[in-house]
Amino acid sequence: MSELSFGTEVAEEVRSEQGDEPGTLALSTDEFAALEERVLRAVNLVKRERLARTEAEERAAAAETKLNEQTETVDNLQKEVGGLRAEREAVKQRVDRILSQLDALEI
Repeated sequence: MSELSFGTEVAEEVRSEQGDEPGTLALSTDEFAALEERVLRAVNLVKRERLARTEAEERAAAAETKLNEQTETVDNLQKEVGGLRAEREAVKQRVDRILSQLDALEI
């Protein structure tokens, strides 16, 4: 925020004969333009940061939704793999029984 700060050398205390209050600050045209430019840059920076934050929040929400969908898919796939493993084990046991029956017939 040092861009927005300006030293006392920019402002001068003025006490005029027209009855201005003591402590009134007078800025030259160049100093005022520079200050105005700094304020505008700060405003634009805040606008950009707010927009970036909003976009980031939207991306995070979309990513969270996608993650939830994929979590359900992963759960379903894990159940399916578990079922296939159990089925494979059952088939393996049946094949082993058939092979042992064949071995018994050969003897």
